Amino acid sequence: MKQLIETIVKPLVDHPDEVRVETDENASRIVYKLSVHSEDTGKVIGKQGRVAKAIRSIVYSAASNYHKKKTYVDIVD
Repeated sequence: MKQLIETIVKPLVDHPDEVRVETDENASRIVYKLSVHSEDTGKVIGKQGRVAKAIRSIVYSAASNYHKKKTYVDIVD
């Protein structure tokens, strides 16, 4: 999933080298924490959160086939 998120986000941003995805996993859920350069945060979120929602939809769909845990994608600073 980390690689999927990076593949989606890197073409969207001006600083692709600073795209980082960390995983926080426990027994019932997995949280992917996406961090980008401060100038790129708006590009990843998009107007009214549309880009972030699209990223989450793709990851949730892929994750449902990959594992049975609840999956979240957080965009952090």
